[in-house]
Amino acid sequence: MEFKKGELFCGPGGLSLGAQRPLIVSNTGEEFKVTHEWANDIDENTLETFKRNISKKNIIPGDVREIDLTSLPDIDALAFGFPCNDYSIVGETKGMDGEYGPLYSYGVKVIELQNPDWFIAENVGGLQSANEGQAFLKILEDMENAGKYGYNLTPHLYKFEEYGIPQARHRIIIVGIRKDKSLEFKVPKPTHVGRSSWKTSKQAIENPPINEDAFNHDFTRHNSKVVEMLAHIPQGGNAWSDEIPEHLRLNVKGAKLSNIYKRLHPDLPAYTVTGSGGGGTHMYHYDNCRALTNRERARLQTFPDDFEFIGGKESVRKQIGMAVPPDAAEIIIEAILKTFAEIEYDWIEPKWKGRVAELLEKKKKKATKSTLEHQIEAELISKQ
Repeated sequence: MEFKKGELFCGPGGLSLGAQRPLIVSNTGEEFKVTHEWANDIDENTLETFKRNISKKNIIPGDVREIDLTSLPDIDALAFGFPCNDYSIVGETKGMDGEYGPLYSYGVKVIELQNPDWFIAENVGGLQSANEGQAFLKILEDMENAGKYGYNLTPHLYKFEEYGIPQARHRIIIVGIRKDKSLEFKVPKPTHVGRSSWKTSKQAIENPPINEDAFNHDFTRHNSKVVEMLAHIPQGGNAWSDEIPEHLRLNVKGAKLSNIYKRLHPDLPAYTVTGSGGGGTHMYHYDNCRALTNRERARLQTFPDDFEFIGGKESVRKQIGMAVPPDAAEIIIEAILKTFAEIEYDWIEPKWKGRVAELLEKKKKKATKSTLEHQIEAELISKQ
């Protein structure tokens, strides 16, 4: 079976690249795969990157709030990594009260219109605690009840370093399968559990070496003070390290974000690659006193070196940071295809199995606000 996939908020194509790789053959010889049908994003450079590397077919530019969802081509699968700005712990965490918080609802609207066989939705781990947990429950409730048939949901907090990704990137991914399919998606079992099995930032960047003329491999020119400060920051350390002489320290009041001028540790996965932030947030090399190049960041995100990002340096940095790592997408999409092909694979219990359904049911029965908030806090907002 060929699942024609549509994607909102497609970014440069990390999820699509991972989705197009698996080809699963059932015990009866039927093939299961994912093909591109349409994609949407608001950013012009991002869409040019998608067209360069994934497909030029049915590329739909613009704000999702302004496009005609009823005119979208028919699909069998939907992906939407709805914007995380209002759910990230690095920020004001406005959740549903922010400008971007309600954008997940446009994915739900597409589900209502098209009733795809399955969908995959992705967001940051901070989603579980936004609006005191209410936003997460609202999103799950809307997804479960969407469309003509409704969906069986499997929400899980994936720690990508446990799947061989050279980055401690933790993301909530919700897989929904139409209830009339009578199938249950199971979270694929981690393959790299424990520090000794993690893929390190050094392995990702140096094995194999990056060609000097590789796409997006431009180096940043730093002023002498930044270079001198970086020389005093140990591997894995940041701008607040005690080793930095007083005259080189940043004059910052208030919160001191841990990723400011933070250097990678060569023996550990990278910290989370991000696409926003000013000076000092560009990720810094473990050996050399400089920021990473965009190609090095792309390596940490598991993009191949022949994947060419289009746009200026900061635009490319944003695209890379906001993307789903293709290798992570491949693992999850392969598990979805195996589910439909009814092929067994190793799996683990999802983070919220049973408790989400229970809480949603109590919400439907109009549980008191105080009781519901207590349950949400106890069950969904545990710190990772």
